Amino acid sequence: MAKSGFSYSLDEIKQMSQDVLKVAKSLGASASEVDVSLSVGQNVSVRLGETETIEYNRDKGMSVTVYFGQQKGHASTSDLNSQALKDTVAAACNIAKYTAKDDFCGLADADLMANHVADLNLYHPWSVTVEEAIEIAKTCEQAAMAVDTRIVNSEGASISSGEGCFVYSNSHGFTGGYATSRHSISCSVIAEADGNMQRDYWYSTARAAVDLDSAQAVGLKAGERTVRRLNSKKINTCQVPVLFEAPLASGLISSLVSAISGGSLYRKSSFLLDSLGKQIASPQLNIYENPHVEKGLASSYFDNEGVATKPRQLVQDGVLQGYVLGSYSARKLGMQTTGNAGGNHNLIVQSGEYDLAGLLKCMGTGLLVTELLGHGMNMVTGDYSRGAAGFWVENGVIVHAVEEITIASNMADMLKNIVEIGSDVLVQGSKQVGSILIERMTVASE
Repeated sequence: MAKSGFSYSLDEIKQMSQDVLKVAKSLGASASEVDVSLSVGQNVSVRLGETETIEYNRDKGMSVTVYFGQQKGHASTSDLNSQALKDTVAAACNIAKYTAKDDFCGLADADLMANHVADLNLYHPWSVTVEEAIEIAKTCEQAAMAVDTRIVNSEGASISSGEGCFVYSNSHGFTGGYATSRHSISCSVIAEADGNMQRDYWYSTARAAVDLDSAQAVGLKAGERTVRRLNSKKINTCQVPVLFEAPLASGLISSLVSAISGGSLYRKSSFLLDSLGKQIASPQLNIYENPHVEKGLASSYFDNEGVATKPRQLVQDGVLQGYVLGSYSARKLGMQTTGNAGGNHNLIVQSGEYDLAGLLKCMGTGLLVTELLGHGMNMVTGDYSRGAAGFWVENGVIVHAVEEITIASNMADMLKNIVEIGSDVLVQGSKQVGSILIERMTVASE
């Protein structure tokens, strides 16, 4: 790790975490937990063939939470010298003395701590120099600009490389930590025709640089996506099938996860209250959570509280099999943590037999959505209304681009009206899902 630029080794930050726990105990804390993290990164962007930005980041920090019975205090610092660590623990202890008691706070149960932590192959440093990154970015942008003469401007291409290292420890005796990496290539360009301008983008991200799409492929996709949006036309307000392209389909799954997450549930601010074991979606929907995928973008053997993660079926044939809980929300609900403190792990949505072209034919006439605007969903009621852009489809064929429209429905209805889930799966984050076809939504225009 030293040659990768981290200020401390993994063993050194493990020792820091143990030192912090000892200080907390000496100050009278009945329990404590600590997270020490390091990160380094480089980002280079070019625009119209010229270098625009070169950025470096190097961050470090420690956060500690202490418990005096049911009173909790939290403090953090970006200074990792010995005295700063001691002062931060003392600050957390002082805060705890002034907080109200909370019967649900505290460490996760000791018997749930992970006792098996293996290497998930998450750390792949990319020793790309600034000069090399600039050339890769130029190649990416050039590939996009070369797609069509109507591409007249660029928002730039970027190459990002990042590495991180962390350790989590608590007074149950649990200590775990490891290094990770994440790299990306992205590009965004602008096209113009008959006074109409459109932009679009594409990107690729992975733990290892060798798993990224090539710069040419990213640029080509960005250029093609931009050009196809030209010559958009208006449509009349209607109720039709709506196909969410794979990059947007993950947002539908995110809304589902938010609705079955602890905070929304115990606050009774979810449209899926008391849904465990019930049919919440079409039988087409099957979601499997697998925290142990090698090189996975959301993989780990333990969550943010040290609780062991386990593969599980989250939704089966549209029936909700489990919630997404950390220990605090689980206690509020009278349940047990699901190992999701910090969020979900790799969610793999089962694909159907059709690719995007097959889904268009299945849809017949309707709307293919490729961009969403705003945040128009009410988590309490499930009401869904968002600005959108995309393509009007007739007889399974894209006819023309559309924009300045709004799509509306209710998320509970949308989930139950899933007709098909595509095989065009994208892996760009913690959710792996293909395009999703909804049977009917309201599409509003002028």
